[in-house]
Amino acid sequence: MKVGRLWRWLFIGVCLLGGASSAWADNVEKIRVTAKRLDQAREALQPSIGATQTHFSRQAIEANPGGDNAGMNSLLLQAPGVAQDSYGQLHIRGDHNNVQYRLDGVALPEGMSVFSQVLMNRFAHDLSLTTGVLPAQYGFRQAGVIDITTKNGFTDKGGILSVYGGSRDYGQPSVQYGGHWGKWDGFITADAVHNRVGIENPTPSYNALHDLSTQYHMMAHLRYTVRPQTRISLTAGVANGWYQLPNNPGQQRQFATPLFKNQGPSAQAANVDSSRLDERQQELTDFAMLSWQENHDNFSMQTSAILRYSSLRYSPDEVGDLVYNGIAQRAARSVFSSGVQNDTTWKIAKNHTLRGGFQAYGERVINKTDSLVYPVTEGGQVGSTPERIHDGSGKSGALYGAYLQDEWRITPSLTLNGGFRFDGVEQYTHAHQLSPRITLVWTPWKGGRFHIGYARYLTPPPFENLGSSSLYKFANTSAAPANFGNSAVKAERDNYYDVGFMQKLLPGWHVGIDAYLKRAKNLLDEGQFGAPVMLASYNYRKGKVHGYEFTTDYTNGPLTLYGNFAWSRAMGKDINSAQWNFDPDDLATMRKQWVHLDHDQRWTASAGAAYRFFHRTTHPLQLSGSMVYGSGLRKDSATTPNGATVPQYVTFNLSAVQSVKTPLWMGGGVMRFRLDVVNLFDRHYELRDGTGIGVGAPQYGLRRTVMGGVSYQF
Repeated sequence: MKVGRLWRWLFIGVCLLGGASSAWADNVEKIRVTAKRLDQAREALQPSIGATQTHFSRQAIEANPGGDNAGMNSLLLQAPGVAQDSYGQLHIRGDHNNVQYRLDGVALPEGMSVFSQVLMNRFAHDLSLTTGVLPAQYGFRQAGVIDITTKNGFTDKGGILSVYGGSRDYGQPSVQYGGHWGKWDGFITADAVHNRVGIENPTPSYNALHDLSTQYHMMAHLRYTVRPQTRISLTAGVANGWYQLPNNPGQQRQFATPLFKNQGPSAQAANVDSSRLDERQQELTDFAMLSWQENHDNFSMQTSAILRYSSLRYSPDEVGDLVYNGIAQRAARSVFSSGVQNDTTWKIAKNHTLRGGFQAYGERVINKTDSLVYPVTEGGQVGSTPERIHDGSGKSGALYGAYLQDEWRITPSLTLNGGFRFDGVEQYTHAHQLSPRITLVWTPWKGGRFHIGYARYLTPPPFENLGSSSLYKFANTSAAPANFGNSAVKAERDNYYDVGFMQKLLPGWHVGIDAYLKRAKNLLDEGQFGAPVMLASYNYRKGKVHGYEFTTDYTNGPLTLYGNFAWSRAMGKDINSAQWNFDPDDLATMRKQWVHLDHDQRWTASAGAAYRFFHRTTHPLQLSGSMVYGSGLRKDSATTPNGATVPQYVTFNLSAVQSVKTPLWMGGGVMRFRLDVVNLFDRHYELRDGTGIGVGAPQYGLRRTVMGGVSYQF
């Protein structure tokens, strides 16, 4: 009797547990579907109608050399019209930076990073680069928009432990984990990087002198689904880096005065060697975004609050910098930004979708310098005793913008997207502009699409690159500027035109061509002036940029092929701000004639292939390769600033990733073994030769580098 009663209770318990498990599974599936629907609604808030977009899937990210271990810039070089520069900088369609980064549609305010990769591939589930005539929701930085769909607890469930490293003492351990718990889902990832390739080598040698770097990256993403129509999410990240600045042996001392022939510290100065300097730079970044999303039948909205703090500190070699440059300057700069962003979509009729929103940011920039210089007499005699000059400034400013646009489906094959954007800047400069944006997209036949568009842009100067240095303090010193012109850096105003065509030739095969033209007033550019590697902004009174792009890609099962090339020309005339950074002869030349911008590269190309062997098994092997070509950035000619180019170059990279499903007694996870070879043929190539407007030291590309790693996914 007791045994029978026990079996009855066991039977009832199993039924209840099964019912509860089924109910729990149904609930999880409902939340998963809700999360996917909200993700799709968020993406619909910011369409790329009429713009040119390059998409990088998770598979494309993993096929790139380094995969998740690489910085995002190495991936973006595979997009059309993207040229590489020193310090990991990118130039899109002939612009210097002028790029905005978005995480899940929320714009990240600009920061101070020069060397650091603030955003890593590891953060992204996928990402896209949008260029051309941008819809009205995109403002302030408009050469390109990099929108990152971050990993989350649904699409990237589980954990990964990884160790990666190789040439030049490279080591990079990392961890990531994602999961969902009821109405909550979250994802977190972190890594640490230690290597001896923090900054490009100023010589063609295999290893740079004094080039150690240590970096840390972290990002966390937490979401709560309040109800099927409402979700709250929090994204936060940290990127910190410490760098040694590489040395360039054999440099000539510029200030070999009698000071260096005495005893004590002066004797030390006389013997200082440019290969033994100790210059260092620190870059810190923290950011956070809190978003509230609503999605209803014909209405969706996302409102976000954003914070970002970024700082940069340069520590000189006091003796060496003084001997070689005439100034040893300890510099610190920081910027704190806080703001709000709203994007709203309302489908007001069958053929009309109205979109509107706003952005507003308050910012605070602080600059401090402590300089050691030599006094100089009116006759040009350099004094024997250095003197110290303290300088500093702080400034608060604001950026704001609002937009309204209508997507009108005139016919099933013809769409007009038009609207206006109003932007304002209240910083060191004050500017306002109402800007029309209009694009027409025509699909005349299956697989074919034409687009043509026009946009008016207002681009404020990067607040973090500006300052109010007291030039008069450096008069009659070894750091005195060649001139004391210091007109305020102005906002750039553009008329931008774009036309293109995309055709699907066969299933999986696409080709596209695009042409663009930009006419600019007060064209913005950036350069490095002086030993601290901090970029400074300035204007050309007039600017013109135009170019062409061709792209093709093919995907068929485990095979992926792509290729693109671009031609570009970027010119400027008459520098009309921050003139003290320039030689008077160069200013006179540029006042009379057009000159190439220092980042102008005539031809840019990239290509790649990937194949996944045994893709239907538990042990697939992926082999991939990529290529990057550049015709060379600008350098000075004998008579003209930026009048020549450095030599052209091409590099090839290879990757192999072997996946193995482990047995249950080992956890049943997936082991991945990765091998990457960057610059396969060890080509010596020069990115910069140390001349050109706003160009610092020579910079050479990375020599052959072999990397390997192992990861375990559970």
